[in-house]
Amino acid sequence: MTTSEMATGPAAGAPANTARQAAVDTAVDAGPRPAGTAASLGREGTGGGTAAGNGAAPGRRAAAAVVDGSGTAGEGSARRTLTLAKALNTGLLAAMQADPKTVIMGEDVGKLGGVFRITDGLQELFGEERVIDTPLAESAIVGTAIGLAMRGFRPVCEIQFDGFVYPAFDQIVSQLAKMHYRSAGRVRLPVTIRIPYGGGIGAVEHHSESPEAYFCHTAGLRVVTCSNPADAHLMIQQAVASDDPVIFLEPKRRYWEKGEVDTTPLADLPADLRTGLHSARVVRPGEDATVVAYGPMVRTCLDAAEVAAAEDGRSLEVIDLRSLSPLDLDPVIESTRRTGRLVAVHEAPSNVSLSSEIAARVTEQAFYHLEAPVLRVTGFDTPYPPARLEDHYLPDVDRILDAVDRSFGY
Repeated sequence: MTTSEMATGPAAGAPANTARQAAVDTAVDAGPRPAGTAASLGREGTGGGTAAGNGAAPGRRAAAAVVDGSGTAGEGSARRTLTLAKALNTGLLAAMQADPKTVIMGEDVGKLGGVFRITDGLQELFGEERVIDTPLAESAIVGTAIGLAMRGFRPVCEIQFDGFVYPAFDQIVSQLAKMHYRSAGRVRLPVTIRIPYGGGIGAVEHHSESPEAYFCHTAGLRVVTCSNPADAHLMIQQAVASDDPVIFLEPKRRYWEKGEVDTTPLADLPADLRTGLHSARVVRPGEDATVVAYGPMVRTCLDAAEVAAAEDGRSLEVIDLRSLSPLDLDPVIESTRRTGRLVAVHEAPSNVSLSSEIAARVTEQAFYHLEAPVLRVTGFDTPYPPARLEDHYLPDVDRILDAVDRSFGY
């Protein structure tokens, strides 16, 4: 099957791979999706080659059409209601407009617009020399990006799914993460690697993993993840602008959730808003207990806080880490000193995980303020299960509230 066949199938309402498309369509619980979302969970329709294009920057009218998703320029305020997927799309557009050396590369990112349509329309605007459909070879994608970065480009690599990143693991940890140190600071590699991660979409094997701990353990990499459309739009631009390699994790189960986004390009924001890629953020103030999460679990923790307030009269403070390496734990420690209780939540298995590090460091720095041990709600120490069992694997509101109850039981 060709890339063009995959690209035209979904738009016509007839996905190229019906069975795999159905897995996505039936699993997404976030409401209506934008037209032309994931065409397939498979890897069959990858375009190859790097046919030359003119690489021309888009005109203002064309760029505005991509920004607001309506085909016409938005008017008035730069604030728009976008899905998280569309927010990433507009953020990438802004990054490419800001620096002509920014290039996007990956499997099906061009004509198809990515399996989740995150790069939809960008090749049409910027040409095939800046939005490059690559062969099915993750190691080659990242290796090529390293070479481009050494020559002054800012590559943005898309890994189609979390479980596909492992062929590129050696390039990432042995080359990308080490080159700046190896060269005594003379070489910088401003490479952004986008990885849709996590479960919750009813997908097949290797499509629902949470590999963040592997990369957080690797010195030389920055690892970040967004949880809402506003952060998605801002953080992807900050990641591309960084002179260090960034692993940018995207919570695929939240791609179709909507929120208000300030679509002002990064360069036009006040100086204090252009930074903060590695800052944690309190997303719901509270007084009784602290819950810390990142990526897809932030929404679940906010839902748990709503239930706790309505049913138990408890006020839970929810903190979104946003950055996994480096970790900004100051807001977490300050909050825990005030509430005396902390619950850490993520989808990844618990063994040697982000929650392990959070628990250790909070215990070291806030031990005498703790009224209970730091508790963790995570995935299990098993391979990710078949789709029919993932609801039993993923942390949910009940498991989070059970941990809160146990914390109050001490």
